[in-house]
Amino acid sequence: MKKILALLAAAFVAVSAQAGEFPDISIDELKTAITAKKATVIDVNGTDSFKAGHVPGAIDFRAQKAQLAKLLPGDKSALVVAYCGGPTCNAYSAAAKAAKELGYTNVKHLSAGISGWKAANAPLEAAKTR
Repeated sequence: MKKILALLAAAFVAVSAQAGEFPDISIDELKTAITAKKATVIDVNGTDSFKAGHVPGAIDFRAQKAQLAKLLPGDKSALVVAYCGGPTCNAYSAAAKAAKELGYTNVKHLSAGISGWKAANAPLEAAKTR
């Protein structure tokens, strides 16, 4: 029993460390930041999903990964938010890590993803790429 508890504790620490690499941002916080033009948002769901509906102003990471450095703000402390499908999706980390590697220091994760965004009846932008 002690071995099982130790294993579970180790697994929890590993998952927590990974989840904590990029702090979460709530839907309401992101909506406020978008309205104030204080966030750059990166969608990692793929181009078909992006065209069907994405967070307003988001960058299509799959289609524009090569241009990411040009699409992100000049201020490396600016808020950059990456998201994918929802709470169980980890694809966002590719964009978050790319922003971090470019020197951005305020990179966050919308863990609710596009599914949570839609469930909250938050506005969507569709059928155009940036």
